[in-house]
Amino acid sequence: MSDWSPPLVTLLELQRRLERGPKREGAFALWMLVRIALDQGLAPELPDKADRRRITLLAHRLAPLAVPRPLARGLTTALSHLEDGTASGARVALAQLVAPTKDALGSEAADAVALAARMVHDRRATPQE
Repeated sequence: MSDWSPPLVTLLELQRRLERGPKREGAFALWMLVRIALDQGLAPELPDKADRRRITLLAHRLAPLAVPRPLARGLTTALSHLEDGTASGARVALAQLVAPTKDALGSEAADAVALAARMVHDRRATPQE
C-alpha cells in the first residue's frame, strides 16, 4: 500500500471507520472510482480496450451498492467522463465529484477527491518527457 496515493489512503481509512450502510458503501464506491480515475489521469494517454473494460466493470460493480443519493448521481456523471479514456476526462470526473462527496460523506472525503483532481491537473500541466 506504500505506492498508493494519499487520496486513496484517506478514502480507504474513511471506509474502515464508517459503520456498515450507505455511507460505507459510498466510501467504497468512491475509492474504486478515484482509483481508476487516478490511473487514467496519471498514465500516458493510451486508451485501449482494457481501459474501456475496466470502466464497464466498475459500472457493474457500483450498480448494486447502496450509495447516498447525491453521491450516486455524482458517480454516474463521473463514469460518463471516464468513458472517454482521457486524462482530461478523469480530471473533470474527479472535480465534479467533490461537491456530491462533501454532501454525502463529509469534508475529509471531499478533500481527498479534490486532491486527486489536483494531482491529475498538475501532472497534465507539467510537460511530459
